[in-house]
Amino acid sequence: MRARIAIFASGDGSNFEAIVSACRSGLWPASECLMGPARPAAGGGAGAARLGVETFAFSARDYASKADYEARIVSLLDERHIDLVCLAGYMRILSSTLLDAWEGRIVNIHPSLLPAFRGADAIGQAMAAGVKVYGVTVHFVTGEVDGGRIIAQRAVHYEGSDREELTAMIHAVEHELYPEAIGRLLGNE
Repeated sequence: MRARIAIFASGDGSNFEAIVSACRSGLWPASECLMGPARPAAGGGAGAARLGVETFAFSARDYASKADYEARIVSLLDERHIDLVCLAGYMRILSSTLLDAWEGRIVNIHPSLLPAFRGADAIGQAMAAGVKVYGVTVHFVTGEVDGGRIIAQRAVHYEGSDREELTAMIHAVEHELYPEAIGRLLGNE
């Protein structure tokens, strides 16, 4: 049986597109990708429409509480028989409502070699610290921000000072490492 994947994205959607591309290429045994619960205006949503990927988009503001919002997500994931949730630039901190229901089945990608530079703006944090080795980490999501068990990491060596150039290098590594890590999780190794 082929796995079903849901991708939660908020940003420009480049990791979302890398995952969808891997799914469709047969890189791993997944037959469907579903995007959600992105903001309707997020870049990933436009990519989903262009790629013909089903999207569920709704606002947390439409729910009485974060628990109600996440309960709706859990319900949708269960209805769709999703096996793995992949966060791809999803900029919301998940609570126990979703984490408890999906423990060990939610993964994320982070632009640093965790446990260094957790949280927002990891690239900026690393540049400010003057590191020469940056990186990317795929990890399980827990209640601790960027604190879950590490699945895969890859170093990015860079000694320049151009943030845009470094960001592009990190994204290129993310687009390779994330699909590889998902493949291992789905048993394609």
